[in-house]
Amino acid sequence: MEKVVLGFSGGLDTTFCVKYLTEDKGLEVHSVIVNTGGFTEEELKKVEAHAYALGVKTHTTVNAVKGYYESIIKYLIFGNVLKNNTYPLSVSAERLSQALHIADHVKKLGAKLVAHGSTGAGNDQVRFDMIFQIMIPGVEILTPIRDLQLSREAEIDYLKGKGVQMNFEKSAYSINKGLWGTSVGGKETLQSKGMLPESAWPTPMTKEGQSEEMVIGFEKGEIKSVNKKTFTHPTEAIQYIQAIAGAYGIGRDIHVGDTIIGIKGRVGFEAAAPMVILKAHHALEKHVLTKWQLSWKDQLAQFYGNWLHEGQILDPVMRDIEAYLVSSQEQVTGEVFIQLNPYRFQVAGIESANDLMSAKFGKYGEMNTGWTGADVRGFTKIFGNQTSIFHQIKDENKK
Repeated sequence: MEKVVLGFSGGLDTTFCVKYLTEDKGLEVHSVIVNTGGFTEEELKKVEAHAYALGVKTHTTVNAVKGYYESIIKYLIFGNVLKNNTYPLSVSAERLSQALHIADHVKKLGAKLVAHGSTGAGNDQVRFDMIFQIMIPGVEILTPIRDLQLSREAEIDYLKGKGVQMNFEKSAYSINKGLWGTSVGGKETLQSKGMLPESAWPTPMTKEGQSEEMVIGFEKGEIKSVNKKTFTHPTEAIQYIQAIAGAYGIGRDIHVGDTIIGIKGRVGFEAAAPMVILKAHHALEKHVLTKWQLSWKDQLAQFYGNWLHEGQILDPVMRDIEAYLVSSQEQVTGEVFIQLNPYRFQVAGIESANDLMSAKFGKYGEMNTGWTGADVRGFTKIFGNQTSIFHQIKDENKK
């Protein structure tokens, strides 16, 4: 019997894939779940039990949380990356980490087939296919949902016909949870107008009418403390921030973007920790980095985020940009003060030994101590000299 490695989450699509590949195609399915921070130990055990109940030959759980941070998330923070100024690349980033680990599992088992549950309309199909083609060339890629062009309703009917027991009402929404946020897709996101109902958001808002201050400590761009509590690894700090800020309903939004295959798409997401962290980190950078450091970082980070979103994590140019981002964080150390409120937050300010906004060099809009008025007069004359020459010649030529 031919082996096929299936990237498995336990959701509707991959549940369908197990039944279809085993019973309709007669394949020996080896499921693998790559945990990028979206599952508790209890949830992972339930996914494993579900996989075996469906009929897989083996099921493997890969803990990729810290590796996911070190290889991708760290650079998204350093670059303050938000796709279209909105989306923190929650799913985009984790799919690449998952695809790489699935490819490793295929090599380990010596399988000739690999499968994923992506549809034919989204970005994930490109990300998985491309990583597999690069990392495990020659291995055939199976995509039942895409090939059969199935709706979620059709998948549910098929599974009910096979006697599969699961929460099909919950399956009305496609939920992908990870360390860097959770995406939510449903009927409301399949059209240009409509907001997800409160019941669709995975994290309920439980702190209505409350507010609190949060203090995030950064060291060379990485989170070292939250409210004076220190952590052995930044992933723990991210999860800690998510637990606090998520209860305020912070970080909920709908992203409208251009897919890799050229169509527009909408997806809901909740990303309390990413949104708070990115805004806090950016606020600190604006105090401790120079104008041109910030300018070039913005340009490179935008390219990095776009290229990552399109699945190009293996392009060597990404390593070059990552090296620049690491270098840019040398002075990014200090504390950022944030006010959390229901559905929103504000950055109140920063404290850093590297703060360039120092009173000893002058106060913006008031007095300066580093130069005289005569210095400014001379500087402005030289600074605008070439533009002045341009306009003088232009005026002379009009005569």
